[in-house]
Amino acid sequence: MGNTDSKLNFRKAVIQLTTKTQPVEATDDAFWDQFWADTATTVQDVFALVPAAEIRAVREESPSNLATLCYKAVEKLVQAAESGCPSEKEKQIVLNCSRMLTRILPYIFEDQDWRGFFWSTVPGAGRTGTDEMDDDEGARPLAESLLLAMADLLFCPDFTVNSHRRGPDSVEDMQTIDSCEYIWEAGVGFAQSPPLNYIHDLNRTELLRLLLTCFSEAMYLPPSSDNTILNPWVSFFCSTENRHALPLFTSLVNVVCAYDPVGYGIPYNHLLFSDYREQLVEQAVQILIVTLEHDGGGLAHRPPSPSSMEDQDSVGPDNLFVNYLSRIHREEDYDFVLKGLARLLVNPLMQTYLPNSTKKIQFHQELLVLFWKLCDFNKKFLFFVLKSSDVLDILVPILFYLNDARADQSRVGLMHIGVFILLLLSGERNFGVRLNKPYSVHVPMDIPVFTGTHADLLIVVFHKIITSGHQRLQPLFDCLLTIVVNVSPYLKSLSMVAANKLLHLLEAFSTNWFLFSASQNHHLVFFLLEAFNNIIQYQFDGNCNLVYAIIRKRNLFHQLANLPSDPASIQKALLRKRKSPDAITGISRTSSQETVSMEGSRPAVPAEPGTLKTSLVAIPAIDKLTEKSQVSEDGTMISVLKMDHSHASHHTPQADHTPQADHTPQAVHSAIVGASDTESVSGRDNEDVFYTEAEMERRRMSSTSSTISCTSQSHWVPTPDWVLSWKCKLPLQTIMRLLQVLVPQVEKICIDKGLTDESEILKFLQHGTLVGLLPVPHPILIRKYQANAGTAMWFRTYMWGVVYLRNVDPPIWYDTDVRLFEIQKM
Repeated sequence: MGNTDSKLNFRKAVIQLTTKTQPVEATDDAFWDQFWADTATTVQDVFALVPAAEIRAVREESPSNLATLCYKAVEKLVQAAESGCPSEKEKQIVLNCSRMLTRILPYIFEDQDWRGFFWSTVPGAGRTGTDEMDDDEGARPLAESLLLAMADLLFCPDFTVNSHRRGPDSVEDMQTIDSCEYIWEAGVGFAQSPPLNYIHDLNRTELLRLLLTCFSEAMYLPPSSDNTILNPWVSFFCSTENRHALPLFTSLVNVVCAYDPVGYGIPYNHLLFSDYREQLVEQAVQILIVTLEHDGGGLAHRPPSPSSMEDQDSVGPDNLFVNYLSRIHREEDYDFVLKGLARLLVNPLMQTYLPNSTKKIQFHQELLVLFWKLCDFNKKFLFFVLKSSDVLDILVPILFYLNDARADQSRVGLMHIGVFILLLLSGERNFGVRLNKPYSVHVPMDIPVFTGTHADLLIVVFHKIITSGHQRLQPLFDCLLTIVVNVSPYLKSLSMVAANKLLHLLEAFSTNWFLFSASQNHHLVFFLLEAFNNIIQYQFDGNCNLVYAIIRKRNLFHQLANLPSDPASIQKALLRKRKSPDAITGISRTSSQETVSMEGSRPAVPAEPGTLKTSLVAIPAIDKLTEKSQVSEDGTMISVLKMDHSHASHHTPQADHTPQADHTPQAVHSAIVGASDTESVSGRDNEDVFYTEAEMERRRMSSTSSTISCTSQSHWVPTPDWVLSWKCKLPLQTIMRLLQVLVPQVEKICIDKGLTDESEILKFLQHGTLVGLLPVPHPILIRKYQANAGTAMWFRTYMWGVVYLRNVDPPIWYDTDVRLFEIQKM
């Protein structure tokens, strides 16, 4: 039958379904078979020939027909899983049923009354597909039958895997097949790489697309801080009920980490041949990130460490994908995963002399989420990453993406995930140590040219984000500076460019009007001072550039020490803000000295008009995101109790809770709607408040348009008492002592030798010493990332938003009533 006839017949069947007011019997095979038996339609055809309005019409007007359609499609998949699809016709039926269900499921999920449909038992929906009710298997909910059939079909010889038949007469029985022998790709726990078969890749991709659609019920529930609500589809699929859980998890990980988009390195190869493996890799990585969900009990953070991943006896998370991920432990497996992810993350950065000659992948956001989950669920993997300078192969692409996306509001989620990963890494000493490696790669980036280490690269990119990113990034400033503080005790030698950037940030953040314009802005100054103190106390010898920059900008520190706190000065500063509200934090756009960017780099640009983006929930404040640990002399970390404010902690209760702030629901609501973005709802008592994008926008507008963040109910006003409450805690002693000792010496050299040449001064500082002259070194405080309900919810909305936007051909969820996030046009 021709393709056109096939489409016409299919369309005719759809019209019949939408116009029939009477229920069609489930036994009327002649009618139902029209949808999958006689057609050769692509998934794009199915989306075009089954319009949204018609699915909704059937749902509202003849619900029993929609129910029967779903039931019959599942029944066909169950039968195929049992038979093993020996004929081409049966294979085609599986693909057609998968496409039909992929099209319909979102419309089942968007209607609350229908959401439970797949979890109800359908009379006669036993595994055998007959009407005999088996006691145990017969009453399976439709969802379970569908998920188990798909798991079987993903290891179906000659359909999704290569057959291992010995001769023409031997048969592979689907019920007894050992799917561990049919893992899709070599890698973790599997040595053989099966020959590539693009038909199998296409069939796997179709089934994984349906699986992803099943899991997407999560998109139709509003954001909730209740982390115990699990996705029933994911929970069942990743449970011991699925006998293929281990080989499928392994197949997905290996397919992703073994993928090399450049192929055999032939230029323009990707323009000549469709890369079916790429589509499979994209679906595989999306399935991985949405299935690797925390169990409600948070068990995932304490995985057992058995002798091998396959040791099933030890207790761990119920979600087997999380369980297996947390138990990968062989060095060669870690190496395979890390090298694979690094190869893929660096791919979009690769520049060649022939434009468009190499394939550039588009799924770097999913890869970052996967990397995050690996580090979060498998601490040994995190330590492996930090053990060698391989971590820099992950760092450089992340800094590239952060720098590239800084002006584009549609990519604010990418900015967050990149910063979260760096925050997680920075909690470990080894990360700071690794940053001392010289940076010589020179990926073309829109940043000043410098010669130095990876630490310099990190600081220069962070400075660029803060001074020339868009306004939405302001909540990330705390995180960026926390990362700098965490690594600062280990930085052996900052370049002059990086040193100047840090002082430029201090200059911007210590202006009176910035300090007085929001209740948390002074935290940024505390972070920078803490970083300077760490470097002076622990790495003075190699850091003459920073010491010189501090000496040159010494007036900044004197101004801070003499910060006025009288009402008149506060008013004057706020009036200045009203006159010149800079687009960002008032940071001069002419960032310090040099403007020359790296050769071959493109400037960061805003999103194209019309770009779609999905909204995100707000991130928790930095003190919710992190937990303080003190580094003891032998290098081990001891957790600092939250209540202990003795270590010059600048997050004092008084500073955070302004005298006016009460915590009645009304006041909390006012704080949410009216607080400035850096303010975090003084969220201590109200940890799990989530904002819609519209509320975030209102908060932002109120914080930039008025002198202070205010609402009709209550408003925050800086008071002399408030200024004094934190001014007396500014950690200036070390720097003041350094200036007291070194400034007279430097001035004397300049007068004696008539010096204006900074290289001579640097030489003097390089050989100078402050041993015995500085205050006793303070203990090193590291703020380690701490998982909580707020970040778990942020990750869920972000990752489903990415999945939504990346699946445009076909547009699986487009124009359905998604509730986890809002879809906005830029």
